[in-house]
Amino acid sequence: MEQHTEHFIADVWGKLDTVYQLESQRLNDVKDWSRLQAGVFNYLRVSWKKGKSRHKALYIDIYEPFSWSDDSYEAKAGPYIEEITEAAQVEQLFSALCIRMDQLFQSEQYGPRFFDYHFQVILEFEIDGGLINYQEELLNERKLEQSKQELSAFIEKKVMADMPVRPSEKDEFFFAQRLIDPHFFNQSEEEIDPLISRLLDKHRANKKRYDQWIYDYTRALKNWAEELFLTQHFEKTGEYSREWALKEGSAHRPPAREQLDFFVYAALQVGQKEPNTRRQYLELAKLLGSQKAADYLLQGSGLYESKRTTEAFQGTANDVLQTIEIRIVKESESAYRDALRYLIDLLTKGFPKGYHLTLKSKAKNLLPVKNLAKSKLHQFFANGFEYPALFSLIADYAQAAMEEYAWYGDVEPSEKSAMPGTYAVFGLGLYSTDYFPLVESYMALVDAEHQSVQDHYAEALIEAHGLSPELMPALVAVLLASNESAKPLKELALYEPDLLSALIRELENIEDYQREVVLYRIFGGAKKLKQRIKKEPAPIKEALEHLLLWMNE
Repeated sequence: MEQHTEHFIADVWGKLDTVYQLESQRLNDVKDWSRLQAGVFNYLRVSWKKGKSRHKALYIDIYEPFSWSDDSYEAKAGPYIEEITEAAQVEQLFSALCIRMDQLFQSEQYGPRFFDYHFQVILEFEIDGGLINYQEELLNERKLEQSKQELSAFIEKKVMADMPVRPSEKDEFFFAQRLIDPHFFNQSEEEIDPLISRLLDKHRANKKRYDQWIYDYTRALKNWAEELFLTQHFEKTGEYSREWALKEGSAHRPPAREQLDFFVYAALQVGQKEPNTRRQYLELAKLLGSQKAADYLLQGSGLYESKRTTEAFQGTANDVLQTIEIRIVKESESAYRDALRYLIDLLTKGFPKGYHLTLKSKAKNLLPVKNLAKSKLHQFFANGFEYPALFSLIADYAQAAMEEYAWYGDVEPSEKSAMPGTYAVFGLGLYSTDYFPLVESYMALVDAEHQSVQDHYAEALIEAHGLSPELMPALVAVLLASNESAKPLKELALYEPDLLSALIRELENIEDYQREVVLYRIFGGAKKLKQRIKKEPAPIKEALEHLLLWMNE
């Protein structure tokens, strides 16, 4: 080994060993390892950039750095570093670095879980203002085989086994990483999707676990798409941009059909949470020659009626993009009837309920409910309520659309997010008492933890119908569905014995904690109710005192 190579390895290892010793001590305290985690460290980058180096420092990264980060460790290099001026010399450094790193990587010097089963070594070295980059992937065949055996047992005993057996959340995180790792699986929908679907089925009754699994595997697929697939065929157009420009000439080779199909599959999966990313990926796949992506962009999967036209309306739908476009040719009852029938037909056949609707219409109505998004979807239903003969059809739509833990795509996820069916149900409840039972069904289904547009509906309902005993079941249902951030209503005129009796009847049929929610929304707390009691005569006073017993002081 030449002298400058010996000095280089000594300088790198002087810092690296110190850092690894500290990391090893930290990992010794970890107790809850996942059975699918072979180890932690799988990356080393050593950089010499003469123009940027302070005090002739080598920069060492033990984790793959973000483009915007600058957290490298520094190892001071001797004068020899500036004497390295030829690529052949740099290649000698890299060869020595890989040999030394592989010896360490194959050992258990820092513990059995310190290193992963694979390890990437990178050397960046500046010569004459240009940066030379060498990379090599190291493998620990023993650990890889152990990991394959562990994965096989995991799939058999935790994934495919019948309920109530299911994996831990930590194991699922690492399982998602394995799914996109070519050392363990072929990157194909046929091999991976049944495993993803199996865990979705297992978690369907548990929203937290269901959502977490979707997050884990879609994040893994997105990382594969952006770190492994797209970088082979596209250049990022800006340091912080997520735009991609197709590589040209000899720098680009078309992807294999199997990889391109898997990228399209990844686009569809990621699109569950990121519709804009799905569209971007499909556009990029189309640029790479995917006919499947082109078809998806044009007409969806082909499983649904992508176009319908009558004299009064035109409709198009794309289930892959989860978009529907409605054009009202002539503002009329028949136009909205035709459009509603189209929507109902789509939903009853399985079209995604969280769709985004584009509307072309001269009418610009909105429902009198605060905080509802002023979207085209909202506008469509508000326009439809101009025709009372359509109410029953709108109710049919609501029944087809309502789905717990789902939200329309008419707005970005926010305080204005609304469960499918929201605009239909809200309007029906405002315009006709016949649909109070539908309002109650909606409120029992809504995910109050993640939705708040219903918090202003009680005021709108009272404004539309006035307080009456007949309103009380629907009003209580609305208040029960309050988000925890909901504020008390403006003082209600609950001065009539029959109103208070109706309220008490409704509260007697629910749990204590539910009573507290309703009474807080009506009275604003026990203190305010006590003040109210002092002002009221019997029998109002007795009824209010009865309600006070259900409130926490």
